[in-house]
Amino acid sequence: MKLIGIVGTNSDQSTNRQLLQYIQKHFSSQADIELCEIKDLPAFNEPKERIAPKGIQELSDKILAADGVIISTPEYDHTITAALKSLLEWLSYTTQPLLNKPVLITGASLGSLGSSRAQAHLRQILDAPELKARIMPSSEFLLGRSSQAFDEEGNLKDQTKVEELEEVFEEFVEFVEITNKLLESSSKIRKSQMSFTWK
Repeated sequence: MKLIGIVGTNSDQSTNRQLLQYIQKHFSSQADIELCEIKDLPAFNEPKERIAPKGIQELSDKILAADGVIISTPEYDHTITAALKSLLEWLSYTTQPLLNKPVLITGASLGSLGSSRAQAHLRQILDAPELKARIMPSSEFLLGRSSQAFDEEGNLKDQTKVEELEEVFEEFVEFVEITNKLLESSSKIRKSQMSFTWK
């Protein structure tokens, strides 16, 4: 399984990057996870021609080629970062690679709530018509007090959180497989309906 992990911040020092790096390493036997940065992407400016800049197009191509996407977001003022919002605006306005793409939302925060409000807001954004991602329902991974959550090797120190993350990731793998099978089946049905002719 091929997954894309998007670091939802332009900060050079982020526990959300650490969380995705841990996910990439911990689940390497179950999925090939490529981490993608957004910190060098241009701010959204609503171009008239609706053509994505090079960096946006490259990330869009990776999303399209992946089976699913993991987005890890911090929480700034009860919502996601401006950099992540800008990326989503680019994608919705130009290439729309998240349409029907299975998405898992995770988040790390220095506070105790672990980006819960930002995750809720991100779910609303991803449900917008031009994005319309397939967000895994009733499941989230919240990592609070994240500055103390990792050891020197980048591993999660709390075994309870490790087990929680393993359960969430296992559910996401199943969600990706089921979602993509359903989409493939519905696509075949639509194609057969389009080719039907009365005789």
